[in-house]
Amino acid sequence: MKFNLFRTAQAVAAAEPTGVTTATVAPTQAFVSTSVPETSGSNNTEISKNDMFEEIKSKFLNEIDKIPLPPWALIAIAVVAALLVLTCCFCIIKKCCCKKKKNKKGKKGKDGFNMKNMQGEIHQDDEDDEEGETGLTEEEKEEEEKEEEKLGKLQYSIDYDFENAKLTVGILQAADLISMDSGGTSDPYVKVQLLPEKKKKYDTKVHKKTLNPVFNETFVFKVPYEELGGKILSMSVYDYDRFSKHDVIGEVKIPMNTIDLGRPIEEWKDLESADQEEPEKLGDICISLRYVPTAGKLTVCILEAKNLKKMDACGLSDPYVKIQLLQGGKRLKKKKTTVKKNTLNPYYNESFSFEIPLEQMQKILVAVTVFDYDKIGKNDAIGKIFVGSKASGLGLKHWSDMLSNPRRPIAQWHPLQPEEDIDGQLASLNAKK
Repeated sequence: MKFNLFRTAQAVAAAEPTGVTTATVAPTQAFVSTSVPETSGSNNTEISKNDMFEEIKSKFLNEIDKIPLPPWALIAIAVVAALLVLTCCFCIIKKCCCKKKKNKKGKKGKDGFNMKNMQGEIHQDDEDDEEGETGLTEEEKEEEEKEEEKLGKLQYSIDYDFENAKLTVGILQAADLISMDSGGTSDPYVKVQLLPEKKKKYDTKVHKKTLNPVFNETFVFKVPYEELGGKILSMSVYDYDRFSKHDVIGEVKIPMNTIDLGRPIEEWKDLESADQEEPEKLGDICISLRYVPTAGKLTVCILEAKNLKKMDACGLSDPYVKIQLLQGGKRLKKKKTTVKKNTLNPYYNESFSFEIPLEQMQKILVAVTVFDYDKIGKNDAIGKIFVGSKASGLGLKHWSDMLSNPRRPIAQWHPLQPEEDIDGQLASLNAKK
């Protein structure tokens, strides 16, 4: 260290006579000269950044100046854009929060819901929770309430005779039936059948204006024991209506494989809401009408039928057709066709003539009924129609076409309807008189 200083001092002393003073200044100058360039470099970097910022700012302002809008309009656009962005952010955040709340409600389960009920808190939130847990809409809840409504109860008895293979069903009484008529009462009767076979069915007597009818009627079905397991005993309570379709009050259905037939059964059961069945397709019939005014002769020709309801166990029917001439509710004449065996699409082409004066044609009705012939027991009606000036729909149109085209046969297809419905319409027409 000393050696270096000595050499430096000597070099400087050789240059200038005042060596002490210059020896002290030289190192300082050397130190300063090395530190100045670093400070200038940082200053240059800062200056370059400032210049770049100023350049960008000037370019931005120049671009804005080029827009042909006043400054206040630009400010308004900027404010609206900011509001839109804030609104979108708020909606996104709210949606995320709602999803989290729903997930929490789903995890609470039934216990959380029951605790709320125990505390007696009745709020809209509770209703929302209930809808979320059960998944039921308001309409479905109303349907549930209707189903829970008490329809009444039925007392019946069941006894099976193993020796003779006979099932005896007793309809004893009903109680607390709901009122179906405007007067606060009903006209109940019970329809009994062993499903799925619908051909054989029994009806009790109608009891007028009561909600607690006593029937005490028994009905017998001859069924082998080995076939009973697949049967369902159906007991439906109806409200009788003279002029329209009978309304079902409720029903009791008992699968035969769920009861012990080793002993007689007698019990009460609550009526359940009956399923609204779709109108059963009974088939169609084609008839031809012809009237000759000068001779006063009406000719009804039964041409054919198609797609008739299956009435026999083999899946077929033995259909024939009955024609009735009606006036004022009274039967004037009747005719019937031959029986067509084992078919659901019979072809007849059979004509029947009636002498009717022209002045009586407005009072006449023609009822056409398709029956299933049965050697043993009563012949069951498959379906029925009627035509005449007091009919409606196709029945009236067919009659009017016949009268407007004298001496010409007019053919028309008619859909068959349940016999009880047509009988109700005919009774209604007679009552209006």
